[in-house]
Amino acid sequence: MDSLKINDNINLYYVPMTKLKTTSIGVYIHRPLREKEVSKNALLPYVMKRGCALCPESGSVFRRLEELYGASLSAGILKRGGDHTIYFSLETISDKYAPNGEPLTADSMKLLMSMVFEPSAFDNDTVAQEKKNAVDRITAEINDKRLYAQLRCSEEMCRGESFALPRLGTKEGVEALTADALKEHYEEIIKSSVIDVYVCGGADINALAKQVNDCTANMTFIKAQIPPSSLFDGRGGVKRVTDHMDVVQGKLSMGFRTGTAANSANYAALMVMNSIYGGGAHSKLFNNVREKLSLCYYASSSLVRSKGIMFVNAGIEFQNFDKAYNEILAQLDAVKNGDISELEFESSKNALVNQLEAYKDDQIAMQLYLIDERISGTNYSIDKMKDMINNVTLDKVKEAAAEVKLDTVYFLTGKEA
Repeated sequence: MDSLKINDNINLYYVPMTKLKTTSIGVYIHRPLREKEVSKNALLPYVMKRGCALCPESGSVFRRLEELYGASLSAGILKRGGDHTIYFSLETISDKYAPNGEPLTADSMKLLMSMVFEPSAFDNDTVAQEKKNAVDRITAEINDKRLYAQLRCSEEMCRGESFALPRLGTKEGVEALTADALKEHYEEIIKSSVIDVYVCGGADINALAKQVNDCTANMTFIKAQIPPSSLFDGRGGVKRVTDHMDVVQGKLSMGFRTGTAANSANYAALMVMNSIYGGGAHSKLFNNVREKLSLCYYASSSLVRSKGIMFVNAGIEFQNFDKAYNEILAQLDAVKNGDISELEFESSKNALVNQLEAYKDDQIAMQLYLIDERISGTNYSIDKMKDMINNVTLDKVKEAAAEVKLDTVYFLTGKEA
């Protein structure tokens, strides 16, 4: 990966992925995750993509994408530790495959730069439409009870910390926004945020850097940093929360403190430990809690790298709560005790390595991997991370597992009689 510093805030990264027939450009605007702007940040990218100086309204944006041979454009918001990241992503065919030799990568960069630095859709009607869409996205998360349970567990677990804030903001926060307030927020943050631009495919990084520089040369920036993330250390005893809703299947979400930061020498061992425990069809949760004992419709574990958190999520019958809960903890104890077969150990490492290798064939996944590394401050290459995983020993897995402590138990069950 090559990188060029445009100014104190803007960085350009180029990842040659020339065996693919597409080129993808991603722009990531880093904001601190905080209550006063979480709803504004969540709404902003959807309004910005509706129009810019180059393409003043949605119709002209769509026509421009068609001229770029059906390029795909997306925008949204990420939550990584203390970082609330506004992003834009555009993918089109590589220049060498352009039927008439068009400079598609340069044209794509031009459109994105106008969208990020020259947005024009802050009118009342557009903002009102996107506010409705934002509320619909929040509602969709509530309706997805599997996701909702983990979000509620995270909220309860990290209450009092910024990480408890919802990625999409709140209905009340979104509905209270005005077009003028959103435009003012944009003007405040665009010059005071770290902005990372990733280009994956075949491109001339120096020519692209000139485009970015030309677009921003007359702007004055306030030097910014990537928002920091702190390791979650809990509050003491286990917190237990139960919600009642009109559901036919219980949703169990359990939050654990891992005690292992992303830059820890033992983080790769934690990744392997999580893979063994609940990271896929090879894992203990899948094979024992779900398959052998039939206590769950699904059961898996996942890591929140930037916060040192692990979640276990399971769909269960209401009456099976105690059995499922106890067995989930029993399987964690088995990992802590080193009760791990050679097949489980090797399958778990292979699954992680294969997933990393697959990023080399997926430009958007590659960008997300790199942005996670950037936010975590580790900046490990794919091959470096693969080597770290391959070098993990069983003893290191046990060491990582020993630090994992249950913090919060959330259960979404049916309505009380």
